[in-house]
Amino acid sequence: MTAWILLFVALQGSVDEGTFVVREDTVEVGRETFRIAAGPIALGRTGWRLATRVRYDRERPAVVLASTLEVGADSQPLSLSFDVADPRGPQQVLGQLSRDRLTVRLLGQRSEGAREFPVTGRVAVLDDSIYAPYVFVAWRAGTGPVTAIVPRAGREETLRVEDLGTAATTLNRDPATLRHITLTGGANRLVHLWLDTDGHLLKIEIPSRRVRVERRPPA
Repeated sequence: MTAWILLFVALQGSVDEGTFVVREDTVEVGRETFRIAAGPIALGRTGWRLATRVRYDRERPAVVLASTLEVGADSQPLSLSFDVADPRGPQQVLGQLSRDRLTVRLLGQRSEGAREFPVTGRVAVLDDSIYAPYVFVAWRAGTGPVTAIVPRAGREETLRVEDLGTAATTLNRDPATLRHITLTGGANRLVHLWLDTDGHLLKIEIPSRRVRVERRPPA
């Protein structure tokens, strides 16, 4: 039985939720709330549903992104919905798996388009401004390359996912020992993911963009 299916069995019915603080250099630019739950999802299957809401308000007008992503017990994407509330150009992105293809529709105020992405091998859905979905890539560490689909950007990229084991780092400026996973390849070139022993994503670092995303401690 593969590692992510074992993880699904362990997390069946469980919920993880929290808030990420998004910083560029040392400046806070946004906050992302998320909730991930295991159980029944789309197409009569079982898996995970991840709901997120991100607000970027350091510059005006503020932009809010809301997304729902469903993946199966094997971590393959089944459906997605992104809503971008931006006064300069609101957008909706809808995706559905059908016959090993993820069909994505992009709906704007004055435009509409569609694109199909093949879902073969190990696949994950990511976004350049939403960070919680990286957890599904982290769970694939040690299973080989992952094809990342970035629907709003209209691109696919191959990521090498390596598990470097536990390492010392910081979390919210405090010393911490976490599981360290790296993603290499694609537009970001290198991404550092840090997880606790239960597989919860706690920190993301993207050096090429000077981005650091950290989970706030529980209130």
